[in-house]
Amino acid sequence: MTANQDLTPISTTESTVPSKEQEAVRAERAKFFNRESSWLEFNRRVLHQALDPRTPLLERVGFLAIFTSNLDEYFQKRVGGLKRQIGLGINVRTPDGLSSEDMLALIRDMVLPMIKEQAECYEKIIRPALAKHGIHLLNWNELTEHGKKLAEEYFRKNLFPVLTPIAVDPGHPFPFISNLSTSLGVMLRAPGEAQHHNDPQLEGIIDPDEVGLQFARVKVPAVLPGWIPLKDPKQQTDKTMPADEYRYISLNELITHNLDDLFHGMEIAEVEPFRITRNADVERDEEDAEDLLELISQELRDRRFAKTVRLEVSDDPYRPIYQVLIQQLGLGKDDVYEMPSLLDYTDLWTIQGLNKPELKFKPWTPQTPPRLADDDANIFNVIRAGDVLVHHPYESFTASVERFIKAAASDPHVVTIKLTLYRTAKASPFLPELIRAAEMGKQVVVLVELKARFDEERNVQIARQLEQAGVHVVYGVVGLKTHTKTALVVRQEEDGMRCYAHIGTGNYNSKTAKLYTDLGIFTCDPRLTSDLVEMFHFITGRSLKKNFNHLLIAPINMRTRFEEMLDREIEHCHAWHERGADPEDPNRPTIIAKMNSLEDKLIIEKLYDASQAGVRIKLIVRGFCCLRPGVEGLSENITVTSIIGRFLEHSRIYHFSNNGNPEYFIGSADWMYRNLNNRVECITPIYDLTLQKRLKQILDICLADQRSAWDLQPDGTYIHRQPDPDKPETAIGTMQTLMDITRHEAGINLLK
Repeated sequence: MTANQDLTPISTTESTVPSKEQEAVRAERAKFFNRESSWLEFNRRVLHQALDPRTPLLERVGFLAIFTSNLDEYFQKRVGGLKRQIGLGINVRTPDGLSSEDMLALIRDMVLPMIKEQAECYEKIIRPALAKHGIHLLNWNELTEHGKKLAEEYFRKNLFPVLTPIAVDPGHPFPFISNLSTSLGVMLRAPGEAQHHNDPQLEGIIDPDEVGLQFARVKVPAVLPGWIPLKDPKQQTDKTMPADEYRYISLNELITHNLDDLFHGMEIAEVEPFRITRNADVERDEEDAEDLLELISQELRDRRFAKTVRLEVSDDPYRPIYQVLIQQLGLGKDDVYEMPSLLDYTDLWTIQGLNKPELKFKPWTPQTPPRLADDDANIFNVIRAGDVLVHHPYESFTASVERFIKAAASDPHVVTIKLTLYRTAKASPFLPELIRAAEMGKQVVVLVELKARFDEERNVQIARQLEQAGVHVVYGVVGLKTHTKTALVVRQEEDGMRCYAHIGTGNYNSKTAKLYTDLGIFTCDPRLTSDLVEMFHFITGRSLKKNFNHLLIAPINMRTRFEEMLDREIEHCHAWHERGADPEDPNRPTIIAKMNSLEDKLIIEKLYDASQAGVRIKLIVRGFCCLRPGVEGLSENITVTSIIGRFLEHSRIYHFSNNGNPEYFIGSADWMYRNLNNRVECITPIYDLTLQKRLKQILDICLADQRSAWDLQPDGTYIHRQPDPDKPETAIGTMQTLMDITRHEAGINLLK
């Protein structure tokens, strides 16, 4: 079965010879890739980073964990949403014609080979390679007697007091099992007990042959690392091991082989580790909510007890335990995933974090942007001298964005600070600065997006913390997520109030700014700041302004402006055809767009129209892409490239050749329906010609990548580009190229 195969007929009465209407429906469906399968193809590319021998060993370990983390989120959100649709009787088909039931079947068919490949990568490649470098991930039967003694000592000291075995019997109901938690299912029998059971909860579940058994559950504590070191390198506990060697036992195995201490005197018939995933697609009704903060808090409570959508067990599960779990959790057999190796690869972050620099990417220190190299310079004076473009993590987030907010908080001439917070770090440096500014009497307004998926709890805490400090906290426009990444600073100067702004593609998050590639512009250009003032009025008040002149603001004018620019390139193609339509013509109408995901059907249709008109379209889409490139008569002028590597490509750049007057834009929005219709987003034009050249350089480097780039094919598969053996420079890829350029430019600036 292919990733985008239409699994069902158009109708159950369809004849063997399709009608014209049916052919038209099929043709329409063939124009779009399925979002869910396209996302899984993206995660397959993530898994490839663990398989690729060019990736340093401990980074490969990290990519195994990232693959699992991505899949966990996918099942919570996407599979959970599909199951909710089925439960509510909602019959909505995907653009390529699949029902929710079809999609669940397709997802399973795609995921099973991937988790098998992940397991083989771990068992046959990663684990042996780690052992060669002195990092041993051991099973219990691989431990020496001394190792078992160390493990048992750790169990008695650190685990025994924490664990809570819970039996299931008439006096003990089946326990609540939390989302993404790992547990051990245990079948017990009392010595000499009669060969039958009298537990009504297990009636019809346990096979009659498995008599006298009682089910119990032991939760594996999440507060402890998933892999337990059997030697502390500092204390040299194990004198039998070299100083540079590490030996680990998994927490699951450690508990499993010490269960006798928990069920003293009982016979342990079998143990089955398992892990569950709950639905995170919980419905909310903001329209009727009197208090959005309380609504989100209630949603978090509801999500904790949401329905189970996936059960992961070993690849040879003990059937009585398996049967207990699927019945008690309300699952079908297709909701169960038998894992050939580890249950939870995110436990491997413990191993990835080892101090083994020779097994990791060479350390990268973000460089100070040249325009901001003088620490003593007033950043507002720097911005007045011209717009400043910053590119993270190549350039320092601390020396740019954090510096901007810190300067605004301490500057006596600043009267107002406005900021949008979608996701931020746990120990965010922005919060104390905003609180300090409020305490100094400045007007500080922070929009905290409570609906940021999986960050709701943290954002609720942030909102309350800021409110208690006197910061004006707002939660945005009802029915819309505020996803824009913008900051506005109003400063009293000699000629009156002047506005300074930061508009970015990424969150105000100091941690992810070191891992995600993002762009931001600092500006005091009144064309942009005046629009930004109006945008903040829209999200904090009830402004109905519709005529933003320069900024593209969703859901107000962004879709319209993008469609107008796409139509304009089509019009420019008429003149290009009159000139002879030379494909090598440097003035051929061209669109280059870089984003995370592409899904909006209307935008895709416009891109198809542009391709058919002759517009050259180059798309750089890291994640899922529902557009089908390279189809004759439809999209032969469109290419789609995905770049996966050391950093997560997160920046959005949009370029339109505009008949020799090129336009460039950056901002927070992808070409997705939700970004254009259901979120508050901001995309800004880049007017400065020097900054436009920098954006062109970034796009050119991405498009030329022969190391990290994948090309989307018309059938939905991706082909990984390979470097030219005769050109070693093609082997370094986008990220290393940009690191080298940034380091070089920083060095030139120091010489100045």
